[in-house]
Amino acid sequence: MSDQPSDQPPEASRRAGASQESDDARAEASASAVGTPASGSGPEPGGEDTSADARAGGGARHDEVRVSPGAAKSATGPSAGATPASVPPQSTGPAPRRSADAVSAPAPPRSTGPDVPEVPAYLRAPAGPDVWQRPGGRPAPGPLSRLRPGPPQPIQPAALWSVLATGLLSALLLGDGLGLNLLLVSVPAALAAFFAARTAGRRLRPWTAVWAVGGLALLAIPALRDAGWPVFLAVVSALALGSLALHGSRSWPGVLLGSLGLFPAVAGGLRWGWRGVRDRADDSRGRVRTVVRSTVVAVVLLLVFGALFASADAAFADLLGALTPDISVGDSPWRVFLFALGLVGALAAAYSAAAPVRWDGMTVRPGKARNRVEWALPLILLDLLFAAFITLQLVVLLGGYDKVAEKTGLLPAEYARQGFWQLLWATVLTLIVIALALRWAPRGGPRDRTLVRSVLGVLCALTLVVVASALRRMDLYVDAFGLTRLRISVAAVELWLGVVLILIIAAGVFGARLLPRAVAASAAVGVLAFGLLSPDGLIAEQNVARYGSHGSIDIQYLKGLSADAVPALDTLPEPLRSCALESFRRDFAVSRASWYATSWGEARARDILEDHPVKDVGLQCYDVGREADERDGREEDSYDPY
Repeated sequence: MSDQPSDQPPEASRRAGASQESDDARAEASASAVGTPASGSGPEPGGEDTSADARAGGGARHDEVRVSPGAAKSATGPSAGATPASVPPQSTGPAPRRSADAVSAPAPPRSTGPDVPEVPAYLRAPAGPDVWQRPGGRPAPGPLSRLRPGPPQPIQPAALWSVLATGLLSALLLGDGLGLNLLLVSVPAALAAFFAARTAGRRLRPWTAVWAVGGLALLAIPALRDAGWPVFLAVVSALALGSLALHGSRSWPGVLLGSLGLFPAVAGGLRWGWRGVRDRADDSRGRVRTVVRSTVVAVVLLLVFGALFASADAAFADLLGALTPDISVGDSPWRVFLFALGLVGALAAAYSAAAPVRWDGMTVRPGKARNRVEWALPLILLDLLFAAFITLQLVVLLGGYDKVAEKTGLLPAEYARQGFWQLLWATVLTLIVIALALRWAPRGGPRDRTLVRSVLGVLCALTLVVVASALRRMDLYVDAFGLTRLRISVAAVELWLGVVLILIIAAGVFGARLLPRAVAASAAVGVLAFGLLSPDGLIAEQNVARYGSHGSIDIQYLKGLSADAVPALDTLPEPLRSCALESFRRDFAVSRASWYATSWGEARARDILEDHPVKDVGLQCYDVGREADERDGREEDSYDPY
C-alpha cells in the first residue's frame, strides 16, 4: 500500500475492501465445488481425480456447480449481496474467470487410481450377448417343441378333480395288489384326458376310439387272471394304447414313439397342473373353503354313523370291512407314493390330450433307390433258398413221426426242439430284410412297383410256410414233454409274426397307409387274447390231458403255476390232486386280499378248495408225479428255464 493519502473517502475504502473480500470468498467456493484451487495456477494433487468424479457424476455434478455460487453468496452474509455503483473495476479479479474456465473444461477422467470409486453393477454396460439365451429372453425350445402344436389352455376344474380322484383311488385301492382296482383307477384318469381334450377342441376320431377301448379292455385282464406275466403284458400294452389314443399317430415313427408318449409329458403335466391349481386357488378361495368344510363334515358323519351301525350288526360290519380299504399307519409311505404316482400319471395323460406331440412330424427319409438288378438279385436268390427248404419240410413233417426218424435219425421231439428256435429267428430276420428292401427299393414307375410287390410277396408267402413249420415243431415238442410257460409264449410270438406277414401281403395289395396301425392293433389283440385264454390254465389242462394218455406228469412244475391252473388240477386223481393243490391251500390260508384286489381266477380257485378241501397225504407228494425217467435218458430241455 502507498504511503500517500488516498483520494477516496474512508467509507468508500471500506466498501471496496468488503467487495474484494466477497469476490475472493465467492471464487474459493466455486473452485471447491469443482475441485479446482482458487488461485488458478494449476490443479492441486487430487484435482484431476475430483474432476473425474464430477464427470462420472453426470448431470448431478453440473447441478452442484450451478448451486455452488448461491451457497457461496449465502455464506458471505448480507454484505456480499450489496453491489454499489462505486465498486472499482479491479474488484472483479481474474480468479472467478479461472474458476469458470475450470468448470467449462474439466480435466479428463482417470479409470484407475486409489481415489476412483467402483462403478455399481447396475450402471455398468453389459459385457456382451449371452450365447445361452435366445433373443427375447425366452429359453431355448426343447426337442419336442416343433412337434407340439402350442402351449395348452389352462386346465379346467373338471380335469383337476378327475386328476385328484385318480390320485386318491390309487392310494386307496392299489396298495393290496392288482385286480379290478386298476380298471377303477383308470376311469377318472381317462375322464381327465377327455375333459382336457374337449377344452382343447379335439374331436373323437375312429382310431382314437379303437385305442381307448382296447386299452380299457386290456386293463380287464388283471381282474380276470391271477397269473402275473400275462397281467404285466396287458398293463404295458394298455399304457401303449392309451398313449396312442392321446397322440393320434399313424406313421411308423409315430406309432413306435407315440406308444411311449406319456413319459415325455410328465414334467410338462406337473407344471401345467401346478399353474392351474395356483390360478384356481387365487380366484376361488371362498369356494375352496366351502368344499373343504363340506368334505370334512361328510367324512365325520360317515365315520360316526358307520361305526355305530357296524357295532350294532355283525353282517353290516363284515360288508363294511369288505368294501372299505384296509389302511394302516405302517404302509403310509407306500400309499403316499401310490397317490403321487396316480396324480402324475393322470396329469401326464391330461396334458398329452390338451397338447399332444405330433410324432408323425418325425419323418424318416427313404434310402437311395437302387436299380432293378442290384435290388432284385439278392432277394430272388433268397426266395429260391426258402423254396428249397420248404420243399424238404413238407416232405419230412407231413410224413409223420416215422418219416422224421427215417430221414433224420432223430426222435420227433429232438428234431422239433433242434429247429424251432432257428426258424423263429429266420422269421424275425425276414421281416428285417423286408423293411430294408422297401427302404432301398426302385421307385421309377409302375414296373418297379410290380417288381417290388412280386419279389417281396413271394418272400412273405414262403416265410408263412416257415412259420407253419416252426409251429408244427413246437406241437411235436409239447406232445413229447408237455406245455410250459416259455413254450406257449414263443409259440404265441411265432403266431403273431405270421399275422404280421399276412398284413404285409395285404398292404402290398391294398396299400400300406394303414399298415403301422394295423400291426399295433394286431399286437394288442394278441396280448388281449393271450390273457383271456388263461395261459396257466391251458398249461395245466394240457399236462393233465397228457397224463391221461402218457401216464406221466410233472407235479413239481404245476405247483408253481398261478391260481388260474386250479380248475384243471382239481380233476387229477388222488393223491396227485392234493399234492398239486397243497401249495394253493397254504397261500389262501395266509392272506385274503380285498374284493378289488382279487382276480376272478383267484376267487374261483378259493371256491373250489372250499367245496373240495385238500386231503393230507403226508410224504406221498415226495414220490408221485416226478419225471426223472420220463425222457429215457435223452438230453434235458436246455432252453426252458421253467
